[in-house]
Amino acid sequence: MGKDLFQYKGVKPVLAVLAILTLMQGAAILLAASTLSEAVVLLFQGEMGSLFYKAAALFLTAFLTRHALAMLKQFFSERFAERTGASLRKNVLDKLFLLGPKYAKKEGTGKMVTLVMEGVAQLRSYLELFLPKMVNLAVIPPMIVLYIFVLDRTSAYILIVTLPILIVFMILLGLAAKVKADRQWKTYRVLSNHFTDSLKGLETLAFLGLSRSHAEKIKGVSDRYRKATMSTLKVAFLSSFALDFFTMLSIATVAVFLGLRLIEGDILLGPALTVLILAPEYFLPVREVGSDYHATLNGQEAGKAMKLILDEREATVIQDTDIEHWSETCTLKLKGVTVKHDENGPVSLDSVNLSCHGLQKIGIVGESGSGKSTLIDVIGGFLEPAGGSIELNEQEAEHLQLPSWQKQLLYIPQHPYVFSDSLAQNIRFYRPEASQEEVEKAAEAAGLTSLINTLPLGLDEEIGEGGRNLSGGQSQRVALARAFLENRQILLLDEPTSHLDIETEYELKKTMLKLFENKLVFLATHRLHWMKEMDRIIVMHEGRMVETGTHEELMKAKGHYYRLACIQWEDSVT
Repeated sequence: MGKDLFQYKGVKPVLAVLAILTLMQGAAILLAASTLSEAVVLLFQGEMGSLFYKAAALFLTAFLTRHALAMLKQFFSERFAERTGASLRKNVLDKLFLLGPKYAKKEGTGKMVTLVMEGVAQLRSYLELFLPKMVNLAVIPPMIVLYIFVLDRTSAYILIVTLPILIVFMILLGLAAKVKADRQWKTYRVLSNHFTDSLKGLETLAFLGLSRSHAEKIKGVSDRYRKATMSTLKVAFLSSFALDFFTMLSIATVAVFLGLRLIEGDILLGPALTVLILAPEYFLPVREVGSDYHATLNGQEAGKAMKLILDEREATVIQDTDIEHWSETCTLKLKGVTVKHDENGPVSLDSVNLSCHGLQKIGIVGESGSGKSTLIDVIGGFLEPAGGSIELNEQEAEHLQLPSWQKQLLYIPQHPYVFSDSLAQNIRFYRPEASQEEVEKAAEAAGLTSLINTLPLGLDEEIGEGGRNLSGGQSQRVALARAFLENRQILLLDEPTSHLDIETEYELKKTMLKLFENKLVFLATHRLHWMKEMDRIIVMHEGRMVETGTHEELMKAKGHYYRLACIQWEDSVT
């Protein structure tokens, strides 16, 4: 039994219950075998009296008890698997939210979706099948061989010698299957990421006329996954053949020795029949574990993958800072904050010092890769700095993964997600209990009134994948409506309008500036026209904060910000 099995909460009590039920099941198997052989001997001797009916009744009782206990064991296993799967999915999702969008982007959205949806289902199958079968293997064969040892030592010795050979072959083939399954799971993750990315860029590919060539790439990835799957199945079939072959060989050996000794009169018919009935039962748990091992390999790998996510970048446990409501008197300071996404990779943020207080609008500008998004992720608590410290209301912290901080901020990304649900429910994302009147006010504030008027069902119109598709500007307005409805005091915006045309952006700008009023706002963008509306500007370059000030101050200084502005204005004029 793998050590990783004991990482799941509540597994030990379940194993104890299964062990008790399996002991009872083993006793039922022994009783069924002995009473069946007794009934057959009585029939052979022509005795159809009370002894035969008693033996037959005991056999039937033992047979039904055995299968009733098996159903009870399956019930406990399924309940534990369902509870563990649901808990693990919640923990992984919570962890992914803490790790932030950078981690999902690095690992691949397709991989994360596949793991949370299909991986959890595969893990449940693993726990449902594997737990009772492993307990059977640990309990039933020893019980049977001890009972056979009392009846016939020769048969017991044959069974004891052949079982390790069977287990050795099972381990060798299992290791080979594990290597194949690892390769299959890796290929499956690549396929998932590739498919998800292809769906996201399908319109662009079609517009550029590259959809057919990209279809060949998808076909190539699918072929690799097919080959990996077939390779795994070959090992699984070989393992099943080996198990069946050695099991039949062992039972045949026991049968031959029993037959010879029956002829010589060294053993009676009753004990010989009992041994022959129990021999297949002795090997059955091994065969079941061997066959189900291959069926549950994906579940094992999914469990390990989710464990890696839960262990990823575990935040240092620190005392939460009690911030009931961010106000003019609150302060946030970053002192020498450094971030490295990879241990041996380049620095994404290099000794950044930042101090802000109260309610103000802070713009973060710089070239692509300058560290704007990384700084936003640190402020949002999505990333834990590798160095430096953070002060929140004069209390030092190593990161901002703090409930009292994160419950006050709202993050608006470049591409906000629109769920397959009604427009009203999408707006209610942060506040499911919001009234219809509150949703209407938020929609009006975000400039969604004209869109709502064109929809047959208004706010109840289905949008997203299962309904009406929205443009980039409309999706961004949905995100703004969520923000108006939730009305949190801290806003983080990471390139919220970079994918929009300039006309749509200017339309949204009026709406967004209303949202920014009386809040602490961090806006990361490369479009500098926003900076005239900011109270303060932070200029990033190669992970360092190279300038800070207002738009007028930075233009007069004629530094890095001035050069960025000149380049952008020249491009816009051109």
